[in-house]
This record gives sequence, C-alpha cells and structure tokens, in this order.
Amino acid sequence: MTYRPRNITDQIVDELGSSIATGKRPAGGALPTEQQLIEEFGASRTVLREAMKVLSAKGLVTTRPRRGTIIEPETEWNLADPDILNWMLKRKNVLPLMLEFIDVRLAIEPAAAALAARHGSLEAYDRIEAALARMKDATLGDDDPIQSDIAFHAEILKASDNRFFWSLRHMIEVALKFSIRITNKRKGVERASYDDHKRIYDAICARDAGQAEQLMRDMLLEAKALLSEEVTRLDSMQETMA
Repeated sequence: MTYRPRNITDQIVDELGSSIATGKRPAGGALPTEQQLIEEFGASRTVLREAMKVLSAKGLVTTRPRRGTIIEPETEWNLADPDILNWMLKRKNVLPLMLEFIDVRLAIEPAAAALAARHGSLEAYDRIEAALARMKDATLGDDDPIQSDIAFHAEILKASDNRFFWSLRHMIEVALKFSIRITNKRKGVERASYDDHKRIYDAICARDAGQAEQLMRDMLLEAKALLSEEVTRLDSMQETMA
C-alpha cells in the first residue's frame, strides 16, 4: 500500500517524506521550526506533531534537544516501508535502487517459491492459479497486466506460509510497478510472460521445491540483467552528451 494523502496530516507526511527521500532536504539538516511548518501547511500544532510522529516512526527524522527535528541518513530509514520506497522512486536516477531491490527479491522470492512447493495448501495454490488466470486474461486485454503480475508474486509469498515474507508484499508491489515497465520495454514486450509464470506455478503444484526455486531465480536474474542493460544504456548516453 502506497501513501495516499487523505487529510492534512497525510499531506504533510507525503510532502515532507517525499522531499527527504528525494534529497531536496538532505540528511543532517534540520526541518524548519514547528511554527514555520505550521504556517507553511496551514496546520494546527496537534496535526503537525502527529505528522512528525509518522515520519519519526519511518526513521526519516528524529527530534533532538536544542537542535530541532533532524533529518536522519538513509541508513536509518525503514526501507521496508512501501511509502519510503515510493518516495525514493521519485528520484532522478532510480535504476541503481532497483538493482539493489532485485537482489533483495533474489534472496526472498526463490525461497518463498520453494516453501510454497513444500508447505503450500491447496487453497493457496488456488489463489496462485487465480492470479495466473488474471495474467492470461491480461494477454487478451481483459485484466491489468501489471496488477495481475504483482498478484501472482504476492500469492507465492503468502503460500510460503512465512509471515515475514508475506509482510514484504507491499514493498514488492511498489517496486514491481516501476521495474516491470522497464524490463518489459527492454524485452520488447507489453507484458510479462504468462508461460514463464505458469512454469513456476506448475513446479509449485508438483511440490518440486528445487525446480520452483530455480525457475523463480531465473526469472529474477533475467529482470536484473535487463535493468543492468538499461543502466548501461543511460550511462552511455550521458557520456555521449558530456
């Protein structure tokens, strides 16, 4: 779930969080004073302090005596928070971030596929199949190709029966929305391969943990290679323009 401002508190969190994550407000610096922020956003003191609590819980800021509200370095941020990832994706150059995230996915999703093959319930398999059916419908224009792809990966996390893997689904959703467009463009296709995803599903249903794990790893390694190609292309363009 990404951050969708619903009221003034959410608006303050979104605007300040985005400005911090994109570097407009650099680490080590202080936010404007409480009174200045109250005037900037037209908010009450109570509302502003609630927004500061949210940003503090995400690791973005901390309040220090006689120094005010200080912006924390990126190493202190809760990068598993989908809101933070969503804000970071607004940076000018996010491909290196996506490459790091692919490494996170490589550490999690192949293992989740193996666990789904070993321990997944029939109900869990039905949910993966339903997501796969949505991907099939997407090839016919009857469903959203990105949302159906995300649903497939999320259901495998759930089928792993590992609560920690499942808790990462929102973070993976945010990153997938961005990376899928790039990898599909690099492959010259409009949507992810239904057949590749079906092979993973078939291996899980066959309780072949090793095959499910390897197929998922192969899929992610291909995505990483495509993202790396895009990084190389953009770097080459910048060198040519320099």
